[in-house]
Amino acid sequence: MRLTRSNANKARPRPSARSLAVIVAVVALFGAGVAIVATPGRSPPDLIGGPFTLTAADGKTLTDADLKGRPFLVYFGYTHCPDVCPTTLAEISDALRRMPDKPIRALFVTVDPERDTPAAMGDYVSSFDPRIIGLSGSPEEIAAIEKGYRVYARKGPPRADGDYSMDHSSVVYLMDKNGAFVETLNLERPRDEVAKELAAYF
Repeated sequence: MRLTRSNANKARPRPSARSLAVIVAVVALFGAGVAIVATPGRSPPDLIGGPFTLTAADGKTLTDADLKGRPFLVYFGYTHCPDVCPTTLAEISDALRRMPDKPIRALFVTVDPERDTPAAMGDYVSSFDPRIIGLSGSPEEIAAIEKGYRVYARKGPPRADGDYSMDHSSVVYLMDKNGAFVETLNLERPRDEVAKELAAYF
Protein backbone atom coordinates (compact mmCIF):
# COMPACT_ATOMS: atom_id res chain seq x y z
CA MET A 1 0.00 0.00 0.00
CA ARG A 2 1.47 3.35 -0.96
CA LEU A 3 0.03 6.77 -0.24
CA THR A 4 1.11 9.44 -2.70
CA ARG A 5 3.52 12.03 -1.43
CA SER A 6 2.65 15.57 -2.49
CA ASN A 7 2.23 19.22 -1.49
CA ALA A 8 5.75 20.59 -1.83
CA ASN A 9 6.46 24.12 -0.64
CA LYS A 10 8.83 26.13 -2.78
CA ALA A 11 9.35 28.84 -0.18
CA ARG A 12 11.29 28.19 2.98
CA PRO A 13 8.87 26.18 5.16
CA ARG A 14 8.04 26.93 8.77
CA PRO A 15 6.56 24.53 11.30
CA SER A 16 2.78 24.87 11.69
CA ALA A 17 0.32 23.46 14.19
CA ARG A 18 -0.96 20.47 12.23
CA SER A 19 -2.00 17.30 13.96
CA LEU A 20 -0.40 13.87 13.69
CA ALA A 21 -3.28 12.65 11.54
CA VAL A 22 -0.95 11.82 8.66
CA ILE A 23 1.20 9.48 10.71
CA VAL A 24 -1.81 7.98 12.48
CA ALA A 25 -3.28 7.25 9.05
CA VAL A 26 -0.03 5.58 8.05
CA VAL A 27 -0.30 3.16 10.94
CA ALA A 28 -3.97 2.48 10.26
CA LEU A 29 -3.40 1.75 6.59
CA PHE A 30 -0.38 -0.56 6.67
CA GLY A 31 -0.33 -3.70 4.55
CA ALA A 32 1.39 -6.93 5.49
CA GLY A 33 4.98 -7.05 4.32
CA VAL A 34 4.77 -3.66 2.66
CA ALA A 35 6.35 -0.42 3.79
CA ILE A 36 3.95 2.51 4.11
CA VAL A 37 4.74 5.90 2.63
CA ALA A 38 3.05 8.88 4.22
CA THR A 39 1.94 12.07 2.54
CA PRO A 40 4.41 14.86 3.35
CA GLY A 41 3.10 17.40 5.81
CA ARG A 42 3.78 19.19 9.03
CA SER A 43 3.02 18.50 12.65
CA PRO A 44 3.71 20.43 15.84
CA PRO A 45 7.53 20.43 16.05
CA ASP A 46 7.61 19.24 19.66
CA LEU A 47 5.68 16.05 18.82
CA ILE A 48 8.31 14.46 16.56
CA GLY A 49 11.97 13.90 17.35
CA GLY A 50 13.78 14.16 20.64
CA PRO A 51 16.85 12.66 22.31
CA PHE A 52 18.42 9.46 21.01
CA THR A 53 21.62 7.46 21.36
CA LEU A 54 22.63 5.16 18.52
CA THR A 55 25.77 3.52 17.14
CA ALA A 56 27.48 4.20 13.80
CA ALA A 57 29.50 1.77 11.70
CA ASP A 58 32.78 2.75 13.37
CA GLY A 59 31.38 1.80 16.76
CA LYS A 60 31.10 5.39 17.93
CA THR A 61 27.98 6.69 19.58
CA LEU A 62 25.90 9.31 17.81
CA THR A 63 23.34 11.35 19.73
CA ASP A 64 20.86 14.06 18.82
CA ALA A 65 23.19 16.58 20.49
CA ASP A 66 25.94 15.73 17.97
CA LEU A 67 23.70 16.96 15.15
CA LYS A 68 22.84 20.36 16.62
CA GLY A 69 23.88 23.34 14.50
CA ARG A 70 22.99 21.88 11.09
CA PRO A 71 19.75 20.58 9.59
CA PHE A 72 19.51 16.85 9.04
CA LEU A 73 17.25 14.18 7.60
CA VAL A 74 16.04 11.01 9.31
CA TYR A 75 14.77 7.91 7.53
CA PHE A 76 13.87 4.53 9.06
CA GLY A 77 14.22 1.23 7.26
CA TYR A 78 16.30 -1.94 7.15
CA THR A 79 19.00 -3.51 4.99
CA HIS A 80 16.88 -6.48 3.85
CA CYS A 81 14.18 -4.19 2.48
CA PRO A 82 13.56 -5.26 -1.13
CA ASP A 83 12.54 -1.97 -2.72
CA VAL A 84 11.23 1.04 -0.76
CA CYS A 85 14.32 1.60 1.41
CA PRO A 86 16.97 1.46 -1.34
CA THR A 87 14.78 3.56 -3.62
CA THR A 88 14.29 6.23 -0.95
CA LEU A 89 18.00 6.31 -0.08
CA ALA A 90 18.81 6.68 -3.77
CA GLU A 91 16.38 9.62 -3.99
CA ILE A 92 17.95 11.24 -0.93
CA SER A 93 21.42 10.71 -2.41
CA ASP A 94 20.38 12.29 -5.68
CA ALA A 95 19.17 15.40 -3.87
CA LEU A 96 22.28 15.63 -1.67
CA ARG A 97 24.61 15.38 -4.64
CA ARG A 98 23.03 18.55 -6.01
CA MET A 99 24.21 20.46 -2.95
CA PRO A 100 27.82 19.26 -2.52
CA ASP A 101 28.87 22.28 -0.47
CA LYS A 102 26.22 21.81 2.23
CA PRO A 103 27.21 19.72 5.26
CA ILE A 104 23.76 18.23 5.74
CA ARG A 105 23.59 14.71 7.11
CA ALA A 106 20.95 12.05 6.58
CA LEU A 107 20.42 9.32 9.15
CA PHE A 108 19.33 5.88 8.06
CA VAL A 109 18.06 4.23 11.25
CA THR A 110 17.32 0.52 11.26
CA VAL A 111 13.97 -0.85 12.39
CA ASP A 112 15.55 -4.33 12.43
CA PRO A 113 18.32 -4.28 15.05
CA GLU A 114 18.18 -8.08 15.27
CA ARG A 115 19.97 -8.33 11.90
CA ASP A 116 21.25 -4.83 11.22
CA THR A 117 24.40 -4.38 13.24
CA PRO A 118 26.22 -1.03 13.06
CA ALA A 119 28.74 -2.61 10.67
CA ALA A 120 25.97 -3.98 8.43
CA MET A 121 24.32 -0.56 8.33
CA GLY A 122 27.62 1.11 7.45
CA ASP A 123 28.26 -1.36 4.65
CA TYR A 124 24.74 -0.85 3.29
CA VAL A 125 24.86 2.95 3.14
CA SER A 126 28.30 2.88 1.47
CA SER A 127 26.41 2.47 -1.82
CA PHE A 128 24.81 5.90 -1.37
CA ASP A 129 25.90 9.48 -0.73
CA PRO A 130 28.60 9.55 1.98
CA ARG A 131 26.56 12.03 4.02
CA ILE A 132 24.07 9.24 4.75
CA ILE A 133 24.94 7.65 8.10
CA GLY A 134 23.75 4.15 8.92
CA LEU A 135 22.75 3.73 12.57
CA SER A 136 21.78 0.81 14.75
CA GLY A 137 21.51 0.13 18.47
CA SER A 138 19.99 -2.12 21.05
CA PRO A 139 16.32 -3.05 20.66
CA GLU A 140 15.59 -0.62 23.49
CA GLU A 141 17.46 2.23 21.81
CA ILE A 142 15.72 1.59 18.50
CA ALA A 143 12.32 1.40 20.21
CA ALA A 144 13.01 4.74 21.90
CA ILE A 145 13.82 6.62 18.70
CA GLU A 146 10.90 4.97 16.87
CA LYS A 147 8.63 6.27 19.60
CA GLY A 148 10.13 9.76 19.41
CA TYR A 149 9.64 9.95 15.65
CA ARG A 150 6.22 8.25 15.71
CA VAL A 151 7.49 5.41 13.53
CA TYR A 152 5.48 2.27 12.98
CA ALA A 153 7.57 -0.91 12.71
CA ARG A 154 6.65 -4.55 13.17
CA LYS A 155 8.41 -7.81 12.39
CA GLY A 156 6.56 -9.89 9.83
CA PRO A 157 5.91 -13.64 10.15
CA PRO A 158 8.86 -15.91 9.35
CA ARG A 159 8.98 -17.49 5.92
CA ALA A 160 9.77 -21.12 5.19
CA ASP A 161 13.50 -20.30 4.94
CA GLY A 162 13.44 -18.57 8.33
CA ASP A 163 13.83 -15.11 6.84
CA TYR A 164 11.34 -12.32 7.53
CA SER A 165 10.41 -8.83 6.42
CA MET A 166 9.59 -5.71 8.41
CA ASP A 167 6.38 -3.73 8.08
CA HIS A 168 7.34 -0.10 8.65
CA SER A 169 6.30 3.44 7.89
CA SER A 170 8.45 5.13 5.26
CA VAL A 171 8.82 8.84 5.98
CA VAL A 172 11.77 11.18 5.44
CA TYR A 173 11.87 13.66 8.31
CA LEU A 174 13.43 17.08 7.84
CA MET A 175 14.80 18.44 11.11
CA ASP A 176 16.18 21.97 11.54
CA LYS A 177 19.55 22.96 13.01
CA ASN A 178 18.11 22.83 16.52
CA GLY A 179 16.81 19.29 16.06
CA ALA A 180 13.19 20.42 15.75
CA PHE A 181 10.87 18.76 13.26
CA VAL A 182 10.07 20.84 10.16
CA GLU A 183 8.14 18.52 7.85
CA THR A 184 8.15 15.19 6.08
CA LEU A 185 10.19 15.70 2.95
CA ASN A 186 8.53 15.30 -0.43
CA LEU A 187 10.94 13.47 -2.73
CA GLU A 188 8.47 13.12 -5.59
CA ARG A 189 9.64 16.37 -7.12
CA PRO A 190 12.54 17.37 -9.35
CA ARG A 191 15.70 16.82 -7.31
CA ASP A 192 16.78 20.43 -7.87
CA GLU A 193 13.64 21.54 -6.03
CA VAL A 194 14.40 19.24 -3.12
CA ALA A 195 18.00 20.45 -2.95
CA LYS A 196 16.88 24.10 -3.06
CA GLU A 197 14.47 23.53 -0.19
CA LEU A 198 17.16 21.87 1.93
CA ALA A 199 19.73 24.53 1.11
CA ALA A 200 17.36 27.21 2.44
CA TYR A 201 18.02 25.96 5.97
CA PHE A 202 21.72 26.87 5.90
